Amino acid sequence: MFRDITPLLKNPKAFSLCILELAKQSRKYNPKYVAGVEARGFIFGSALAHELGIGFIPIRKKGKLPYKTVSVEYALEYGNAEVEMHRDAIKKNDKILLVDDLLATGGTALAAAKLIEKLGGKVSKFIFVIELKDLKGRDRLKKYKVSSLIKYLSEKHSDEEILVKKKLDKIDSGIRERKRKVLSAKEALGAHLKYVK
Repeated sequence: MFRDITPLLKNPKAFSLCILELAKQSRKYNPKYVAGVEARGFIFGSALAHELGIGFIPIRKKGKLPYKTVSVEYALEYGNAEVEMHRDAIKKNDKILLVDDLLATGGTALAAAKLIEKLGGKVSKFIFVIELKDLKGRDRLKKYKVSSLIKYLSEKHSDEEILVKKKLDKIDSGIRERKRKVLSAKEALGAHLKYVK
């Protein structure tokens, strides 16, 4: 199932609230720059950088940047890919906040972190809009601070949806049990009255 972010982007209030929440969870780490991975990371990353009042650094697919670059190769399910950034984008010990729309397997995110570290920078934190927990991308990023706004446990339901469903199931189960007890009591009373007659 594809997690579609376009309704969020289309709604100005929802998108604004999303950026404000990303900023709230990131500000205390005092990043010097926000970096975002092509392409949806550019959308959230540049808006977040604006909200935080700092610069934005694009991390792009191989061959897309105009100046001299450094690159990191990483594995995909169907082959390999490379991400690049300008070699003068950051300086040693610069703290970088890495932003993307989705944390799935974590391969692209880890490659982006390695790219920053290759230039001497430090990843202050990863922050994502959506996290697919079943794919365990967080495990690949365990040496870093990681947060996400929405976590999905499976292809069908988010943590919040599952929690609500469990509560509703519990309530429904309680109602069924009470109905069963009422029916049992009625049957017992009916049998007693029949016996009395």
